[in-house]
Amino acid sequence: MKYNLLGNTGLKVSELCLGTMTFGGKGYFKVIGSLGQDVADELVKRSVDTGVNFIDTANVYSEGWSEEITGQAIHNLGLNRYDIILATKVRGTMGAGPNDKGLTRKHIIQQAEESLKRLKTDYIDLYQIHSYDPLTPLEETLRALDDLVRTGKVRYIGASNMAAWQLMKALALSQQNHLERFVSMQAYYTIAGRDLERELIPLLTDQKVGLMVWSPLAGGFLSGKYKRNATGEEGRRTENFDFPPLNKERAFDIIDVLAPMAIDKKVTVSQLALAWLLHQPAVTSVIIGANKVEQLADNLRAPEVKFTSAELSAIDAVSKLTPEYPGWMLERTGGDRTK
Repeated sequence: MKYNLLGNTGLKVSELCLGTMTFGGKGYFKVIGSLGQDVADELVKRSVDTGVNFIDTANVYSEGWSEEITGQAIHNLGLNRYDIILATKVRGTMGAGPNDKGLTRKHIIQQAEESLKRLKTDYIDLYQIHSYDPLTPLEETLRALDDLVRTGKVRYIGASNMAAWQLMKALALSQQNHLERFVSMQAYYTIAGRDLERELIPLLTDQKVGLMVWSPLAGGFLSGKYKRNATGEEGRRTENFDFPPLNKERAFDIIDVLAPMAIDKKVTVSQLALAWLLHQPAVTSVIIGANKVEQLADNLRAPEVKFTSAELSAIDAVSKLTPEYPGWMLERTGGDRTK
């Protein structure tokens, strides 16, 4: 297992991160997974035994149950808490009241306390805002997060699911007001969805912000189980949860390139999709989740996959973004100012 620095910090996190969205099975998240404690313990053990030191969850996953199961798994397995980089999130709806959501000082501090209880720990390594809150001033959000770091309840702060201008505004406010800055961005990125490359990845690279990738298999579409024009398929994309949004014809074109490559390399399509992300310089850690131990075992082998330059070129050719302004103009006019 390779370990990368998380953004502009000295903290080393494994290139694969265990995602726990499949733990619990309450409410909205039941369609994604409903794993109980025993299987969750096994997934955490398999991950840690392979070298994973990074675990990601969120307060909204199964109405807090995912955090409870994650914390209990660390306890059940007798893991050294200091060896685990534990990440969770805040922003989503956690009650029926008007203040039970968002990124207000009230909600952030309350939810941090609740997450600490559920996770059975006295600190959170990486506390992330789950998305942008258009109603709450960024200064209020950042000061609340800064206070959590100052009191020792949080070590680092991160962001997720933000536009480039929103993240840059937050980074500027942190610098201007001498507040903790976001060290990472958790975002959707996959061979079948490379939109991040237009604005966010150049920003992350410039500002030295780490990138954690969620749904690297495009909601399971790149798992290898989906076939063009096939019927009777299984998987959560066929069970009333067709998410994230995807250009399926384009994704099938990508699978058409990956499938024979997988056979030739004696690996799976999902391992290729994950390995491609691990070859992208901006990526710090790829979040993998599973409903079965076998799925996790398959994903954990992705770092072993190596590509030739020809293979990477073939994948890039079928998956690259359509040129878009101002990107194509910047590329055209920037050639006279390179080292």
